[in-house]
Amino acid sequence: MLELGSTSTTVVGVIAVIAALSLVFAMVLRRQVLAEPTGTPAMNDIGQAVQEGASAYLSRQFRTLALFVVIVFGLLFLLPGDSGVKVGRSIAFVVGAGFSAAIGYLGMWLAVRANVRVASAATRPNGKLEGARIAFRTGGVVGMSVVGLGLLGAAGVVLIYEGDAPAVLEGFGFGAALLAMFMRVGGGIFTKAADVGADLVGKVEQGIPEDDPRNAATIADNVGDNVGDCAGMAADLFESYAVTLVAALILGKAVMGEEGLVFPLIVTAIGALVAVLGVYITKVRGTESGLTAIYRGFYLSALVGAILAGVAAFVYLPSTFAELSGTADLGDITADPRVVASLAVLVGIVLAGVILWITGYFTGTTSKPTLHVAATSRTGAATVVLSGIGVGFESAVYTAGIIAAAICAVFLISGGSVWLAMFLIALAGCGLLTTVGVIVAMDTFGPVSDNAQGIAEMSGDVDEEGAQILTDLDAVGNTTKAITKGIAIATAVLAATALFGSYAGAVQEALADVEEIGGGLVSSMLSYEIISPITLVGVILGAATVFLFSGLAVDAVTRAAGAIVYEVRRQFREHPGIMTYDERPEYGRVVDICTRDSLRELATPGLLAAFAPIAVGFGLGVGPLAGFLAGAIACGVLMAVFLANSGGAWDNAKKIVEDGAHGGKGSPAHEATIIGDTVGDPFKDTAGPAINPLIKVMNLVAVLIAPAVVAMSAPADANPAVRIGIALVAAAIAFGAVIASRLRAARVDREQTEAEEASVA
Repeated sequence: MLELGSTSTTVVGVIAVIAALSLVFAMVLRRQVLAEPTGTPAMNDIGQAVQEGASAYLSRQFRTLALFVVIVFGLLFLLPGDSGVKVGRSIAFVVGAGFSAAIGYLGMWLAVRANVRVASAATRPNGKLEGARIAFRTGGVVGMSVVGLGLLGAAGVVLIYEGDAPAVLEGFGFGAALLAMFMRVGGGIFTKAADVGADLVGKVEQGIPEDDPRNAATIADNVGDNVGDCAGMAADLFESYAVTLVAALILGKAVMGEEGLVFPLIVTAIGALVAVLGVYITKVRGTESGLTAIYRGFYLSALVGAILAGVAAFVYLPSTFAELSGTADLGDITADPRVVASLAVLVGIVLAGVILWITGYFTGTTSKPTLHVAATSRTGAATVVLSGIGVGFESAVYTAGIIAAAICAVFLISGGSVWLAMFLIALAGCGLLTTVGVIVAMDTFGPVSDNAQGIAEMSGDVDEEGAQILTDLDAVGNTTKAITKGIAIATAVLAATALFGSYAGAVQEALADVEEIGGGLVSSMLSYEIISPITLVGVILGAATVFLFSGLAVDAVTRAAGAIVYEVRRQFREHPGIMTYDERPEYGRVVDICTRDSLRELATPGLLAAFAPIAVGFGLGVGPLAGFLAGAIACGVLMAVFLANSGGAWDNAKKIVEDGAHGGKGSPAHEATIIGDTVGDPFKDTAGPAINPLIKVMNLVAVLIAPAVVAMSAPADANPAVRIGIALVAAAIAFGAVIASRLRAARVDREQTEAEEASVA
């Protein structure tokens, strides 16, 4: 087993200290945010209702997910391997899941307290500057916590397990990714069900403003922003951080040995310093846009991160690969490892910057694509929907092309060595994540400013100037949320591509233990050739899984939103005093419906993600499973960007019309953009973001099961009965969940039809 030298042990120890200091800095920022004034009593009453709803939802969700954690913890012991590693991997799984849940809860807890403070800031002089600062520093708390817990978990495992750390960290990354996916799906269903229901009844049918207190779904909508965009996205970015580190450490050990195990930790530790810098330099100056300040903070932080990573490479790494202790066959590599590592990190940082720009271009309120979507509102909702779909499709191609170009650049840097290229791709992901603290701050900025606007409108305690400040901040937040989704999917693709290498390594190690490999069908099952029909079947199934997962997520929002629409209509119909402010809506009933429906729909997408690769791997073999992963990655990046950017364009097109364009609020054009926005809500905040953890969960499942698949299929004397049995059980669980979802949908449709007929009668 590889053992760390004294220098490397000291470096990892210092990194653990940096992780702890990151958490301390997060506490300092948290105290600063909570020290801000909380506004009027009316603001606080609304804020308290949002806090209670969000806390109740997450508490129920965590109780539901605890069962999954316990089951997977036990299943990990069934995988082949050293007993010590299996115990460590299972414990690391629980720790990763716990950290992901903690990050999500922290993001929600602070966001629901920062929103009233941002709303209050809009009532004071320099409200724009103060509001932006509070919202961004709220995100800074979550960002520093992501960096701190991610580094602390990885560095701790490396210090304890040394050479076995990569195998143990597979559990850490899997736990983080699995919890994040569940939180992303559940929170996304909650938030968009409430949002769509509130808009369709309130804005379209009743003609009242978005956050009018007469709408029973407004509190649930604000709760949803926090459990979906704050808790869900924070957990998502944490798992991106964790999984990218896992991939980098697995490949780093194989390619560079001890130095490869430690250097990715150094790069991500630099990200902690960059995050501190980014939080403090991101300040709105004068009358400039909040987006301009955020862009400036991001790019300056990224530049500093690139320089520090290059310095670290030249200080820590040797000048030749011959001095490294990696076991992978790199061929005749004459390049300087310090140079190639520095360039790989730089590629990742540049990739983040380019995606930030291109996503901002396709979703920003002042850019041509979004202005075009807003202009199509003059001819109705259909043209708004069509133009938004067109923007989403086009932006997906450019974003995927940029990611592909980054991977090609890394391959060229590697000199054509596949193993070195895989490690450098993981390093590029680590480079991208040097800015993760700022990225998380950008993401949290969105829901905090959105909630602040809702609280201000519901309380009626903010004047016209203050309302415009909050509207501007909300528009900035829409763009930053779209940007962070784009960066998150780029990270997912880099991590998944690097895990591809980890998967190949796991298969090779398992094959080395097989004394006699069978022929015939067995050789086809082990082949990675894309021209093999069975491997191509794997590619098709991987892409199909992304479509099915997305469809399930959107359909879940549709059903839950339908229930909200019926409930809000019922309240307006049975309590006419609501419209005259003589009766108070039953906000709690809508929150309960969102909670019930989102948790009920939670299991199906999760079971599909976990068991589909098991069914393909044990049923078709490691070659088709590799094709399955390739299909999921390729389809996933296009689908995720399409969904996120089309939804962002629709949302900001609505903002453009609400600011007075094409007739302004209450016009036919406004109603058309509302329809577009409601279509985009489950696109950008449920299905699209959930694809990010989906492809990493499936990759990690493949890495974990690869040795077992080889052991049951490669030997000449292997009995296929057990392997086929496992595949059939996995397929039954995955598709059984889908069938159960379809049956549940039919029952819900029938119940809603009966309820509507009864109300009319």
